[in-house]
Amino acid sequence: MDERARFVLRLEDGEKMSDLCREYDISRKTGYKIYDRYKDCGLLGLSDRSRRPHRYGNQLPYQIEAAILSMKRQYKYWGARKIRERLLRKWDAAVKVPALSTIQCTLDRHGLVTHLKHRRSCLKATGTPLSEGDLWCTDYKGEFRMGNGDYCYPLTVTDHASRYLLLCEALDSTKESLAFTAFERLFQERGLPSAMRSDNGVRFASPNGLFNLSKLSVWWLRLGIMIERIKPGHPQQNGRHERMHRTLKQETARPAGQNSLQQQAKFDDFIETFNNERPHEALDMKTPKEVYTPSQRAYNGLPHLDYPLHDKVLHVTNCGRICMHKKKINLSLSLAGQAVGLKEVDDNIWLVSFMDYDLGYIDLEEKTLQPLDNPFGPKVLPMS
Repeated sequence: MDERARFVLRLEDGEKMSDLCREYDISRKTGYKIYDRYKDCGLLGLSDRSRRPHRYGNQLPYQIEAAILSMKRQYKYWGARKIRERLLRKWDAAVKVPALSTIQCTLDRHGLVTHLKHRRSCLKATGTPLSEGDLWCTDYKGEFRMGNGDYCYPLTVTDHASRYLLLCEALDSTKESLAFTAFERLFQERGLPSAMRSDNGVRFASPNGLFNLSKLSVWWLRLGIMIERIKPGHPQQNGRHERMHRTLKQETARPAGQNSLQQQAKFDDFIETFNNERPHEALDMKTPKEVYTPSQRAYNGLPHLDYPLHDKVLHVTNCGRICMHKKKINLSLSLAGQAVGLKEVDDNIWLVSFMDYDLGYIDLEEKTLQPLDNPFGPKVLPMS
């Protein structure tokens, strides 16, 4: 600001604009802009202005949101359709009125929509007391080359409380099908955890899926396994697992096996030593096996999905859509083949649910899904 003030004062003293702009290494256009602001606002016009955009592409303007909330409070029994119709009549064509699904989501975000009370699933109804082995951590150890030049992608799973290494599988890629096979075998041998903690890698959190759900994480939800995702760029939130990876790399990848069979043999030896022989300082020098508590929930395949409080039950197609009233609405490829429940909350406004989770609202006129707040966002505390 001081530089601009000196620039303006020298202009006022009669120096030429072109000479001053050359001296200050600015264009004449910038020089005239500074001078015009000074003439309009005085010295205050020379201070830095906010670079914040005047509007955001996906943000509902504050005035429109306030009008929606004001009308809802005035007519508390009105739904989104009535509010939208009232706004259309009030504003005519001067202001673009939001879609029904946008209004519905705005009301829901401010707690002005009453949600369904979901019936608990069989898994939750029977329940088991939480134990030390109820949270598992998973990740892909960074790939490395084996002796034959092929890459190895180790998939690992540990028990959070005891550090017990449940799985270390030498995979030749990060393909979804290989992960499904490895986890299914693990669940058959070790049972099911209550929750699974992972980073935001593409196999655990698809960047293009609804709420970043991947097919693998959807399968976990179907099995009654809650999802815990660490915050992006915060590996310390899965620090126990990452620390195990360091030891794993030291003892099995330097040097690596000649091929995948030899590498898996190295991993199996490491698992045996890590779990049964290696004392752990954080466990008061006990081995993970001495602390590990097996899961009490057996793996019996996928339970049946039921939506008794919804009006419709539809299956998501292989291309990630649902077909309703001869209209196709995109949901997510990660939900392909899954059954979702739909309940009409207003004329042509449908609430879409998957299991006990409300995904968003469908506006049949717009043929789009307006998602609700992400129920699967990072929930792990920084030092957990």
